[in-house]
Amino acid sequence: MNILISWLSQAGAWLTPWLNDIAMAIVASLLVVFGNDINRTLRRLLTGHHFIVRTLVFVAINAFGYGAFIIAVSPWLAGKMRGWPDHWLFAGLVATFIFIGMWAQRQRQI
Repeated sequence: MNILISWLSQAGAWLTPWLNDIAMAIVASLLVVFGNDINRTLRRLLTGHHFIVRTLVFVAINAFGYGAFIIAVSPWLAGKMRGWPDHWLFAGLVATFIFIGMWAQRQRQI
């Protein structure tokens, strides 16, 4: 068991310098999975508004809103992940990406 914990700790320590990038990948993946739902909700809210208003809101949300969300949430998530012990970091990240992949498949994204 100690060997497994040692390997997981080494893998977690190896990932630590890239936590900012990993956090950005997690947030971006979540936005990809939930983007259709967000856009569908926007479409329902903006039904009946003028074409220019719908277009401006779409551009603002998709170009600037998603980007600002990634920029704001990624450092916060990376900071939270830095608090995890190294042996849980690797296992937690693998589990997170598997969960996102399974969720995407259930949402018919894959």
